[in-house]
Amino acid sequence: MIDGLRSLGAAVRLWFSPARVREEGTTPDYRFSLANERTLLAWLRTGLALVGGGFAVDQFLPGLHPGLRVTFTVFLLVCGALCAVRAVNHWVRCERAMRRGTDLPVSRFPSLLALGVGALAVAMVILVALGWTR
Repeated sequence: MIDGLRSLGAAVRLWFSPARVREEGTTPDYRFSLANERTLLAWLRTGLALVGGGFAVDQFLPGLHPGLRVTFTVFLLVCGALCAVRAVNHWVRCERAMRRGTDLPVSRFPSLLALGVGALAVAMVILVALGWTR
């Protein structure tokens, strides 16, 4: 447990000190580092879109049952925050893997996010079809 917390702490420190990432291994082809950075930015845009969607649900669906509106809003806001945190963590992990010459890290997060957003979309379609959003 304590080793896991130390490892997490070390990973989080790397988020704020990208120069320390460069101390490991050898410099990869700059195109790969730039592609990794573009992926980071894409995930940040996704997170921002989810946050915007959360505010949109809260502001533009006043006729939706308050409990459902708050649930959908909080779900989207939390997903947006998780996207942002996941983005920087994945960027560091990929950069370190490229510098070490190891396989890129795998993640279940994209699948979980897609399933969550898909389930939310299905729920919204049902609510709209039933006329519960007025």
